Amino acid sequence: MEIRGKIVLVTGASAGIGAACATAFAAAGARPILVARRLERIEALANRIREDHGVESLTLQFDVRDREAVEEGLASLPEAWSSIGILVNNAGLARGFGPVQEGEHADWDEMIATNVQGLLNVTRAVVPGMVERGEGHVINIGSIAGHEVYPGGAVYCATKHAVAALTRGMDMDLLGTGVRVSSVDPGMVETEFSVVRFHGDEERARGVYRGFTPLTADDVADAVLYCATRPPHVNVREMILLPADQASAHHVFRREE
Repeated sequence: MEIRGKIVLVTGASAGIGAACATAFAAAGARPILVARRLERIEALANRIREDHGVESLTLQFDVRDREAVEEGLASLPEAWSSIGILVNNAGLARGFGPVQEGEHADWDEMIATNVQGLLNVTRAVVPGMVERGEGHVINIGSIAGHEVYPGGAVYCATKHAVAALTRGMDMDLLGTGVRVSSVDPGMVETEFSVVRFHGDEERARGVYRGFTPLTADDVADAVLYCATRPPHVNVREMILLPADQASAHHVFRREE
């Protein structure tokens, strides 16, 4: 499917998978709307996209957890940017790692509000326009954690199971509208993910990826672009993307360094 000229809204576009997705779509000729809390980062990304690909981007600063900010931000889009053709629900995080009986309520609240409610806030604001126009594509960034559960990650896994359920349910709800729904569910990707999970402990975060080659943000972006460019009669409903050395959420082959 041709995406040149299409408007692509990417949440969590300030770094990692979100930034890589925005760049990949721009390289294919699409026009990205960059959404994140960190305005200076998405403005810098917009400048890089303009310089590298000759494509203009629009930046929107809001927290997907804030429903009012989401609605106001998207309602304020200039007319030239209002017909969003592709929504990449990427904003999400893991916070904390440990058994439920030792978990921090603040960590749980942040994960649930961002990974589930944030996705719903943006989807609810964007998808009616797609339905009205009779075409569109929602691509949710899930996780292998939406298919399995691992010790120490119960709440994060629960949020990604919710994303998987929402993807399947949205696909049913939107059947016949011309709007496709996909999810790309990666395993271990070396981004800021583990630094955020471990509350800034960079040494512990580096240990997550030692001894094997993890996915990169560009690998995931390539998969997202693949989903978006299938012919109109084809939908990739779920794609699990793993490093070659990862067989499940917690089975990784590590080589001695």
